[in-house]
Amino acid sequence: MTISLPGFDIKKWKSYADWRLLIFLLLFINVRIPFKIVALLFVYITQFDLKFAFRAHNSRIPLFYLFVFPIAVVAAVVNKNFVDLYYVPVFAWALVCWAMALLAIHQVKLIVDKTDAQTIYHTLILFFIINAVFSAGNLVHIMWIIKSINPYAFMGMHQRYFINTGDDVMGISFDLSSTNAVLCAFGVFYFIYKRNLAMMIVCMSTLVLTYSNLISILFLLILAFMFVFKTTRNQKSMIVVALMIYVISMVKISPQNGKYINEVTESALRKNRVEKKDQTTVQATTANPGTQLLTRDEQRRKFAQNYLDSLSTIKARQEKPSTLDKKIKNLPLTDNGRLYIPEPNTHFAEFYNIGEITPDRQQLIDCITIYRAQLPLCRIEPFRPSLPGKITGIIQTYNYLSSHPLQSITGLGPGNFSSKIAFRAVGAGIRGDYPPKYTYIHPAFMHNHLDLYLSFFSKNADYRSVRNNPYSTYDQMLSEYGILGLLALLILYMGFYARHYKKLSYGLPILMMVAGIFFLDYWFEQLSVLVIFELMLFLNIKENTPPDLKTKPAVPEELTYA
Repeated sequence: MTISLPGFDIKKWKSYADWRLLIFLLLFINVRIPFKIVALLFVYITQFDLKFAFRAHNSRIPLFYLFVFPIAVVAAVVNKNFVDLYYVPVFAWALVCWAMALLAIHQVKLIVDKTDAQTIYHTLILFFIINAVFSAGNLVHIMWIIKSINPYAFMGMHQRYFINTGDDVMGISFDLSSTNAVLCAFGVFYFIYKRNLAMMIVCMSTLVLTYSNLISILFLLILAFMFVFKTTRNQKSMIVVALMIYVISMVKISPQNGKYINEVTESALRKNRVEKKDQTTVQATTANPGTQLLTRDEQRRKFAQNYLDSLSTIKARQEKPSTLDKKIKNLPLTDNGRLYIPEPNTHFAEFYNIGEITPDRQQLIDCITIYRAQLPLCRIEPFRPSLPGKITGIIQTYNYLSSHPLQSITGLGPGNFSSKIAFRAVGAGIRGDYPPKYTYIHPAFMHNHLDLYLSFFSKNADYRSVRNNPYSTYDQMLSEYGILGLLALLILYMGFYARHYKKLSYGLPILMMVAGIFFLDYWFEQLSVLVIFELMLFLNIKENTPPDLKTKPAVPEELTYA
């Protein structure tokens, strides 16, 4: 199937897609909160409905959104968070984000119930085309700035772009490139099962432009799963095409990304081997302290042995005076007979810039200066972490809750340990601006995730990576909403869709993708990709539910809104 768009017939265009849904998605996906508010106002004005219809059995939308509010309130009261008045706006904003997410999913469910699947399919085609156009616009803008056809290979401007070019391919969300990558991954899965090769190529081509490594690895693993399970021969062919696009992009457009992953991995392994060897040597010396205590005869014998070894070394050097000449002769030469000098590894931090401190990094350094006495990791010099920051963050959460068992039930409350609003309320420009005079930092957050984040991201570019931030939806729910919050996420949200696994086609890999990306960021607070996830899952369930089993009767096509 190819992209098929109607001509200039107004009636055909009016019925081609759900324009209200398209406008809502384009506005709500935008990173700026005013756009999200406008999106909700627009969709509720055009279709006002507040009948959420939560039910204990077969609820129309996940009960997770109903349970998260009382858990947040109980956690804040139990922990006496409101004693600090600066916590009030932090708590209020957390509830506002949950309320916006609830209002969004309610409207998405209404639209899926009232609109035929083909119209929503056309709407998603338009959405992903618009996103691809904006992503291409990001790339063209960079090309215009650097006056080069391939920014991924451009090493000028102190490598402002080069391997980091994908970070500026934000698409229609104007958010992090990882948001764009996740959206495109959803699109690839969706159009593979819809057998739309052209749109699959559009989404896949946009995804590779972001070069979001962790998301790409997760995406490729799920793509491999799809190839083995639940796909036809035609769909397997499309998966092969998707993989070819990825491989070609890594080889021809930005080979530095592949080299970067390999060299970072090898460097980490090398470092671990050296550290292990050093520790073994120290342990051996410590275990046998008597080897350092020699008798007078042993000392004289040792001195004589060292003297004879020195004479042997001098004699060997005199007998082979041409060793250096042989080494020079064995050096590789170019075709012109010149000495070959290999190019340096330009994807490491020392090649990224000329050493200046960027404004965002300076904010982090200033924050460390203010709170240095309360940041144990930031005081360690030299900074040589043995684990990625994301894994260390999980360990921090586990250790804290293990030592505070009562807080582990309902958590520390929103904004107190691991969330977007917690980082933002620091006032250091992390995840957005915040009024300096209202900054709020919970002590547990200060000593754990904030300390961890600052210790990595105040350093050079090689530390400022996604693998080193403690962002995680699972971590957020466990630390701030407790075991109850994490169970609500797994059972009442993920389980809400997973129980329909027999009805899921493209919905299954998309569900797996969301389960994976929950390790990478605070996606509920992002208020972006999950609205597309929820739309696609509701749509997939509707498509594979027999008409007599649907909760609502199908609406005739002539009664659906445009």
